[in-house]
Amino acid sequence: MRTIERAKRALANPKLFARGFNRSIHRRFGHRSENPDGIDVFDEDWDMLVVLDACRYDMFKSVNGLEGKLTSKTSKGSSTVEWLKANFDNRDLTNTVYVTANPQLERNKNNWSISLHRVIDVWLEDGWDEETGTVLAETMTEAAIEAFDRYPNKRLVVHYMQPHYPFVRSDTKFDKEHLQSLDGQGTGPEDENVWNQKFKGELSFSRKKLWSIYVDNLSYALDHVETLLRAIPGKTVVTSDHGNYVGERASPVPIREYGHPRGLYDDEVIKVPWLECNHEIRREIQTGMIDEKENDIESGVVADRLRQLGYKE
Repeated sequence: MRTIERAKRALANPKLFARGFNRSIHRRFGHRSENPDGIDVFDEDWDMLVVLDACRYDMFKSVNGLEGKLTSKTSKGSSTVEWLKANFDNRDLTNTVYVTANPQLERNKNNWSISLHRVIDVWLEDGWDEETGTVLAETMTEAAIEAFDRYPNKRLVVHYMQPHYPFVRSDTKFDKEHLQSLDGQGTGPEDENVWNQKFKGELSFSRKKLWSIYVDNLSYALDHVETLLRAIPGKTVVTSDHGNYVGERASPVPIREYGHPRGLYDDEVIKVPWLECNHEIRREIQTGMIDEKENDIESGVVADRLRQLGYKE
């Protein structure tokens, strides 16, 4: 979104202006593009990294039933784009296969230097569920197991879309209304994602109920992560790229925030789970050449998927 359009939005809603001010403070007025206190995930010890998109530490702790040692870590970003750039850009990751439900790496590949052995875009074609507008957790688990069978000596990063909305098991409509306006030209509340609607006061759904269905989306994903852990040997860590505000006060201007805006580094959006799962054996990881994709992906497909997931920028 261009600067002029952002300025118009901010003038129309004082809360957007306050958010922009907070972002300037957190980013030191443009002197940082990520959270400098966050961990570099590729420097950590694991054979498979399971990433649950937009999963807060406290949320994960409240429902987790997976066995292992749970601690918290600090993320380098408050959004997937920030996290990807901070961890993936300009790194030799030819020992790693990235299996993802999130199109953001593809969207930004021309802006970054990516050296993964292989990227498996599960959000393409049959991996995408048109009814819910996302990649289902069971689909991701199947894709990850197939990736391990094909690349048994590579580190795996398995990026689930949940608990990020749409809320798969919920019969709510407000988190799916934007699917009806995929040309991206609408201006009504239904064209905004859930968190922007709530932030602007356009959604009457209570914070308590939002939290409940958000947690349920995580529980749904964890059921399928458990299946994945049983299927793939080695040391697995379950974590998240970033967290999510659900009505907490931001800083320094204490407005109630929702979602995971880029450039805000309060605990709610950077404190993530780090579950080191129990394991008996380790895999032998090998580096290799970059395994190029057979075909380029049309930019329109990427944009369409991102709109269905509520990304408008």
